[in-house]
Amino acid sequence: MAVTTPTETTVAEVMAELAALDDPKARAVNERHGDDHGVNLGKLRALAKRLKTQQELSCRLWETGDTAARLLALLICRPKAFDRDALDAMLREARTPKVHDWLVNYVVKKNPHSEDLRQAWFADPDPMVTSAGWALTTERVAKKPEGLDLAGLLDVIEAGMKDAPARLQWAMNHCLAQIGIEHADYRTRALDIGERLEVLKDYPTSPGCTSPFAPIWITEMVRRQRAE
Repeated sequence: MAVTTPTETTVAEVMAELAALDDPKARAVNERHGDDHGVNLGKLRALAKRLKTQQELSCRLWETGDTAARLLALLICRPKAFDRDALDAMLREARTPKVHDWLVNYVVKKNPHSEDLRQAWFADPDPMVTSAGWALTTERVAKKPEGLDLAGLLDVIEAGMKDAPARLQWAMNHCLAQIGIEHADYRTRALDIGERLEVLKDYPTSPGCTSPFAPIWITEMVRRQRAE
């Protein structure tokens, strides 16, 4: 009989629990957004809350390659425990939208190597990787713009956003909107770029939600800021 370590047993138990949570209806909804798993995210978060932080288990769950397991891994990891190369490798393996988003937002942004990775990913030839660089840049536009060339970012957006692959286009559009929202000196130009390129102009938006079309997004968020 093969002898398993406690961690291996835990991984098997967690994978079995994830399998039990798989819901065909949730899978159908997730697959429409490019995510190949059927676990309700509320239930996934509840499981993560019960498991608490477990870095070794997180790494083992990531190694399974299973999307639900990787999402859980990102919720129970210690973001600062990963070295630069590990995060770079993880991002290049993260091909589904939700795993990509959570890795960048829940882990990389909290890691001391985030700025180094932002610069490296921003210039990467892989659009999925580049989109992560743009997401980290948008974070800096909002929270720590010192040292960023905002005019240069607008130049790149103006030249490349219209024909960029969908995920990269979305990230560039978010950066465009954030520049317009947070930096009044560049707001007119950001609005003009958005109006001319018309990226996401016809994106379906639920009632009560703000359109991702940059001119509408910028105008609404600035209105809210002034109303506060």
